[in-house]
Amino acid sequence: MRGSGVDVTAPARGNGQHVLVIVHDSAVAELLTTTLELADYRVAVARTGTQGMARLAEHRFDLVIMDVSVPDIEELGEGRRFRPADRPPVLFLAEYEKLGLLVPELGLGESDYVTVPFRISEVLTRAHVLLRGRGSARQGPCYGDLVLDDATCQARRGRRALDLTPAEYRLLRHLLVNAERVLSKEQICRHVWGETRAGNAIEKLVSRLRHKVDQEQPPLIHTRRGFGYQLGR
Repeated sequence: MRGSGVDVTAPARGNGQHVLVIVHDSAVAELLTTTLELADYRVAVARTGTQGMARLAEHRFDLVIMDVSVPDIEELGEGRRFRPADRPPVLFLAEYEKLGLLVPELGLGESDYVTVPFRISEVLTRAHVLLRGRGSARQGPCYGDLVLDDATCQARRGRRALDLTPAEYRLLRHLLVNAERVLSKEQICRHVWGETRAGNAIEKLVSRLRHKVDQEQPPLIHTRRGFGYQLGR
């Protein structure tokens, strides 16, 4: 389970990775969510094993942080239906006397643990180490079946490759890194072109990108009138 030789000198920060926190206690969930977001992770929360399994079925996560005392934890045993390459590593939060519950049949891939009560710095360090081992497998940001490969600047939705221009790729990546957040036209302009452009330039770019991305259901790119654009379900 626990590997040796943790590099405590490595910066315990993320790079936009998507983390699922499965914690029943609302105060602990809020602490982890706030800290992880400040460390540049994107965070989703589930309060039970059933909710966690539903989240894992809907989205691809880079890491799961899970309290072993969550209700119906056995539901996560269904994780065995995921292909090995799709199984995120899991960081368990467990009281010392409950370490025996960290069973391999959870099937979520690589794992480590932090004993409760935990130090938030150790959680960040262990998360960083688990994710570092998957750096080569994760080429770029993703959301559900929408995946980017930063090594080749290619994107795909499911099995369909998306033929994107450089500006479309930059826009899609910016939307993905900020998934489920509304981005203004000004924010998008600065990221895509490094300068302000007329509003209709953004509208045309988003329209072309939406036409390429949203051929499948559900549509992912949405206009929030008066605010900007958002990628999400």
